[in-house]
Amino acid sequence: MHKMLRAAVLALSLLATPVLAQDAAFSRFLAALKPEAIASGVEPSTYDALTQGLTPDPRVPNLVETQPEFTAPVWDYIETRVTDGRIGRGRAALERNANLFSTIGQQYGVDPYLLGAIWGIETDYGAVLSNDSLIRPIVRSLATVTYQQRTRYAEDKADFFAALLLAQRNGGISPIGSWAGAIGHLQVNPTNVIAHGADGDGDGRVDLHTSLADALATSAKFLRDLGYQPGMDWGFEVEVPQGFDYLLATRDQLRPISFFAERGVTRVSGRPFADANTPVFLYVPTGHRGPKFLMTANYLVLKGYNFSDSYAMAVAHLTDRLKGGGTFAAPWPRDTAFPNIAQRKSIQQSLKRLGLYDGAVDGRLGPITQAAYARFQAARGEIADGFITRAAADALAAAQ
Repeated sequence: MHKMLRAAVLALSLLATPVLAQDAAFSRFLAALKPEAIASGVEPSTYDALTQGLTPDPRVPNLVETQPEFTAPVWDYIETRVTDGRIGRGRAALERNANLFSTIGQQYGVDPYLLGAIWGIETDYGAVLSNDSLIRPIVRSLATVTYQQRTRYAEDKADFFAALLLAQRNGGISPIGSWAGAIGHLQVNPTNVIAHGADGDGDGRVDLHTSLADALATSAKFLRDLGYQPGMDWGFEVEVPQGFDYLLATRDQLRPISFFAERGVTRVSGRPFADANTPVFLYVPTGHRGPKFLMTANYLVLKGYNFSDSYAMAVAHLTDRLKGGGTFAAPWPRDTAFPNIAQRKSIQQSLKRLGLYDGAVDGRLGPITQAAYARFQAARGEIADGFITRAAADALAAAQ
């Protein structure tokens, strides 16, 4: 019996050893960050109170790897978020808060429907904020994200320090938010709360969690500070003629709508463009077989709010649907097989070896990776639309 007990204790101790070692390494990491945090304005007492005894958040590593805006097909991301139910709830929420949305919209020059769409995509009009499994103190999660030292290490560390500063302003209590540190109704990260926070209800505080007015004002100010242009659409769904040079589908340079119109690009359903001089870029999120868009500078502002194109597309589409607009005219290429995370990283590594890509190997197939793949397609005489499918991994491997 004693032998069995000793064996069980030994087994448990062996299981606990890696966890204890990780906790010790985490504590050393936080101790090493303390001087930088103090230099950023965090009081030593605040840092100690909020980090001593802190352990890594076990949710974070998996959540980082499986962010749907970077892993799901764009149509899945949009259609699971821009639903009939969310559209209906959004219209009702906008009507209930019509005066507030109108006031904030006029004050900052931001479309109230856009603010409503961000609210809907981020927290389902505030419903998520009462979910304790999703909304928790953010100091621990941001410390964990920073500890992982991703390619976004500098940004993660800045958000961690900003969360500590916000706690310092709030009597040493950690702000609450998502695992990634986003706070409040419209989910603004801590560095941007500090940089763009606005008191929308006039009570002398910026409380994005309990005050919808503060949350709307902060996001409106953030969008304005990013360069949002009042009265400008986010973009237009278009039709592109056969034989079009898709290497022109780059966001490196915005060109007037007339540039694309001269090359046969038209709005869907034959609708006219409001202003042929509006600067735009052509965006083909799922290649030449899927919907295509001319995007304005305001779309890039949405990318400043959240870098994911899937997110920006969902917000843009929900904005239109809240106004009474319809679905996209062109169908999505739903028969497409998408690469998994390992294949996505392999694609980036292959593009690097071919000298076509110099970005991070992180499995996120954003515009830089897509542009690199478009150059690979062009060299092979294919339609250079930059749309990366599972077949791309095989094609790139064969080209090594």
